[in-house]
Amino acid sequence: MFALIDGNNFYVSCERAFRPALQGIPVVVLSNNDGCAISRSDEAKALGVKMGQPFFQLRDLVEHKGLVCLSPNFELYGDMSDRMMSLAAGLGPTQEIYSIDESFIGDLDGVRDLTRRAFAIRARILKWTGIPTCVGLAPTKTLAKLCNHVAKDSERKPGSYPAELQRVCNWAELSDQQRTDILGRTPAGEIWGVGRRISAQLAEQGVLTALDLARLPAHAARDGWSVVLERTVRELQGVSCMTLELAPAAKKQIACTRSFGHPITTLPPLIEAVSEFATRAAEKLRTNGLRAGALHVFAHTSPFRPGRRFYETAVLQLQPPSSDTKALVNAAVRGLRSIYQPGYQLSKAGVMLQDLLPADVQQGDMLFKEPCRDQSKLMEAMDRVNARFGKGTVHVASTGVPEQDESGWRMRQERRTPRYTTKIGEIPIARA
Repeated sequence: MFALIDGNNFYVSCERAFRPALQGIPVVVLSNNDGCAISRSDEAKALGVKMGQPFFQLRDLVEHKGLVCLSPNFELYGDMSDRMMSLAAGLGPTQEIYSIDESFIGDLDGVRDLTRRAFAIRARILKWTGIPTCVGLAPTKTLAKLCNHVAKDSERKPGSYPAELQRVCNWAELSDQQRTDILGRTPAGEIWGVGRRISAQLAEQGVLTALDLARLPAHAARDGWSVVLERTVRELQGVSCMTLELAPAAKKQIACTRSFGHPITTLPPLIEAVSEFATRAAEKLRTNGLRAGALHVFAHTSPFRPGRRFYETAVLQLQPPSSDTKALVNAAVRGLRSIYQPGYQLSKAGVMLQDLLPADVQQGDMLFKEPCRDQSKLMEAMDRVNARFGKGTVHVASTGVPEQDESGWRMRQERRTPRYTTKIGEIPIARA
C-alpha cells in the first residue's frame, strides 16, 4: 500500500496560515516578478482564474471581485513544506518527497486502521501548520494519485465523486462497483503520467476515461505509445510498477532565470542581471557539492508585447569544470556579449549550468596548459559571509549595487518593505 499526502492550494494555504483574514476570499499567489498565477484558492478558481494566467488579465477581478494577488515568498513555503513533510512521515516507515507539497508514504501493508490513521495525520498537519491536506491510499502509486484527486474533488466539487470519500480515499476499502464508478467519472487526462498530447491521442482511439484506459491491453499501450503508458495501465489495473525513490535523483542542471521588472534595452543592465543569475546558480552549485562543465546563457523579448522578437542563446564549455563564482560570471558575460543585439526590449534572461559532476571528482585534460587555481577556500569564505550577513554582502562587481539600481531589471519584490513579522522571519509585502 502507498499513500499520497498533498497540500491543498499549497502556496495560498501557507499565506493563509499567517494571515487568517484571507480565509474564505479569493486569493492567488503569483510567480516571480508577479508574472502569472501559480497557486489559486478554491474561491479564485470559482472566479475562473486559470493556472499560469498572466497577472495583467486579473486586474479586473482584483478591482471588481475582491481577488487578492500575493507576491511569492518561497523561503516561507520551503519552511512550511519541511514541517508538513516531517508530520506526514508519521503515517508510515518510508517516505518519498515528490514535490514541495506532495509526499508518497510506502510500506503501509499491515498498518492497522490505515484510513483512521490517515485522518489523524491529516488533522495533525492542519493543527500544527495550518495546511489542509488530502490523502489517497492505494496499492500502486498511480492509484494513490487518483485517490488523492478523488479526495480533493469530492470536497471541492460536490457531486463529482461520492461525498464520503472527501479528504481521505482508500482504494482498498472500495467495492468493485465503486472502483468502476470512480474510474468511469475520471477523464483519462487526469491520470498521473497522461499528458495533454497523449490524452488527445487516446481520445482519437476512443479512450476517454480512466476506466477505458484501465481496460486497454498493456501491450497495446506499449506498442501504440510507450512503455511509460504501459506502466500506467498496469498500475491502474492494480499491478505496482513503481517503487518509492528514497534518494533524490542527481541534478542534471541548475538554472537561475528571471523576468525583468521593466524591459531592458541596453547592455550594461543586462550584464548586471546575468551576473546576478550566474552568482545565484554558482551558490546552488556549491550547496549541492557539484561543479559545472558547461554554461548556457539566454535572453529574449516578451511574447506578449508588440514589436520585434528576439531569442538567442549561447553555450560555453568550462575547462576545467568549476563552481567558482568568478569563473561562471565571466563565462556568462562572455556568452551574453556574443549574442546581444541592440534595439530590442528584452523581458527575460537566465543562466543554466549543465554537465554537472561531483566537486570531489575532477577529470584532467592533457591539452589544458594553464594551471588550475583552487578557489574553493575563497568561495567557502564568501558563502559564509553571505549566509551570516545576507545575500549579496560579498559579490562580484558586475552584478552592480542593488541599492543604487535604477535600470529596472531587478524583481519588484526585492524592493518591498516587510508587511509583518513572525517567529520564522519577515515576510515581504504583497500587492493586491
